[in-house]
Amino acid sequence: AVGGTPVPLHLYGYGSYGICVEASFRATRLPLLDRGMIYVLAHIRGGAEMGRPWYEAPNGAKYLCKKNTFNDFVDVGRWLVNEKKLTTSELMSCEGRSAGGMLIGSSINQAPDLFKVAMLGVPFVDVVNTMIDASIPLTPGEWVEWGNPNESKYFQYMMEYCPMKTIKKDAKYPACWLTAGLHDPRVQYWEPTKFVASLRHLTSKDSGPVCLKMDMSAGHFSASDRYKYLRELAYDYSFMLDQLGLLDVEAETKE
Repeated sequence: AVGGTPVPLHLYGYGSYGICVEASFRATRLPLLDRGMIYVLAHIRGGAEMGRPWYEAPNGAKYLCKKNTFNDFVDVGRWLVNEKKLTTSELMSCEGRSAGGMLIGSSINQAPDLFKVAMLGVPFVDVVNTMIDASIPLTPGEWVEWGNPNESKYFQYMMEYCPMKTIKKDAKYPACWLTAGLHDPRVQYWEPTKFVASLRHLTSKDSGPVCLKMDMSAGHFSASDRYKYLRELAYDYSFMLDQLGLLDVEAETKE
């Protein structure tokens, strides 16, 4: 908070595969910071920011402990609002890509009123159907992360956190912006497409807009051309800033 006044805040998370999301300088975040936003990285279980036990079962977030990832992210968001009082739910956005998109999907299902805007990049949101289909080339290799839902215990557990399966009917959801690539071999285009359709059909009419931007030539890692990547990022930021009421706020830059 600035002088005790809550300010817009963007919360980013990943929380899978034991990958550490380190704090580092990225010039692409400056358009947010220059508009007075706070940028927060959530070091949630499923990553390994606190060592290997932060990732591995039973105390981490793998296999039958995966819900720890989503619980941690929601707890971070609530802590920022209720304890630190840096922001409010009306001023907070969240973001994740790929498995981080699953994180965002599960988190907004768990706490649809916590965020104003949710940004899901190439999101892995239909966990059950993808992991149960061994004909998808990458699926068998993913069982070491999520478990094999052809086994009952993993199937039942996945059903409890899979974003596609846990949308809260008639709940008011945040504005959602999803991006995908038609040629993505890791998260196939139909996953975010189905999730968008389900959100529009099942959630309250008072929910924020749900938008999908499909790149007809991209794969999992979006545009490889630097300038096209920046244009795609500008789309993302424009939606988020608009929903937060910051689109017309002039950036304050310092020489």
